[in-house]
Amino acid sequence: MTQRLAHDHGELSQVLDQILPALVAGEINRAHELLDLFWARLAVHIRAEHLHLFPAILNALGGVGTVDDNRKPTLAQAESAIAELRSDHNFFMHELSLAVRGLRDLPQTSNRQTAAAQTASVSAAVLAVTERLAAHNELEETQVYPWAEELLSAPEQVKLAARINDELTNMPARFDT
Repeated sequence: MTQRLAHDHGELSQVLDQILPALVAGEINRAHELLDLFWARLAVHIRAEHLHLFPAILNALGGVGTVDDNRKPTLAQAESAIAELRSDHNFFMHELSLAVRGLRDLPQTSNRQTAAAQTASVSAAVLAVTERLAAHNELEETQVYPWAEELLSAPEQVKLAARINDELTNMPARFDT
């Protein structure tokens, strides 16, 4: 389960890494397609974490204030880390929604200065997401994902993995090909 989520991080990064070069090359339609795909893929990834992973971790801690095992978090530590991740998720979705809208409107912009400013704004948003995403993924992969393996029984992990996989493969209909 944690490997699936970490693997998804890698796939998301591959899409993200193509967006700025497309913008620089003036391939606005391609950049828009990539950005829209990244936004949708990240949204389903976030949905999987919010609906399944985070509640599983918090429920497994079940109000326990302290845990003797140093590998396991306290409830307060888990709540704090998850709150930080949720804040990041909100930031990502907000910035990406503005960037997608900016690229969608760009072909109708006839003024070169306006188009350049809009492209620069989208580039800045993509860079901001890229930078924050690196620290975000580090927190998830080194702390939060391993917690699920430490806190959940093997059968619980299997069920959680199935639910997460269902979410990750449940892309919006516009991506069905």
